[in-house]
Amino acid sequence: MNVIQKIKNSSIPLWVNILQFLLILIMLSQVYMYFFNHLLLNKTGIVIEGIPILNLIYEMGARTAVMALVSLFVMFTQDPKQYLVILLMNILREGQETIIDPMFPMDNAIGSPSMDLIIHIVIVAIEVLAFIKVYKICKHETNAS
Repeated sequence: MNVIQKIKNSSIPLWVNILQFLLILIMLSQVYMYFFNHLLLNKTGIVIEGIPILNLIYEMGARTAVMALVSLFVMFTQDPKQYLVILLMNILREGQETIIDPMFPMDNAIGSPSMDLIIHIVIVAIEVLAFIKVYKICKHETNAS
């Protein structure tokens, strides 16, 4: 069965899959920036001078790549219990960014720190709603068996 068919027949709502797909695209764009687009990193205000900074940048890229790959795997399996894990991971990651980004804004940030805070709060709220929805699906499937 192909992935599209699996998603159509899944108990995971389409909007949750779309949300997860968008989050994967964001993670993959970050991976690209960390590994291949250091000019963009410079524009954010990160000064890349020396091996220790490159080490941190590549580690961040590797961790983000693993998060994206695990998220892709879970999207392919459409297992609600696995989905809970990646949704929790997304909530924790985005929740930390909600605090960090407004406190330490990037040089090329699109909006003000307060606008960034509002955007992050909305994203985290949507992720929490997705988590609750998938949790209810898991609970229903457990009770049904």
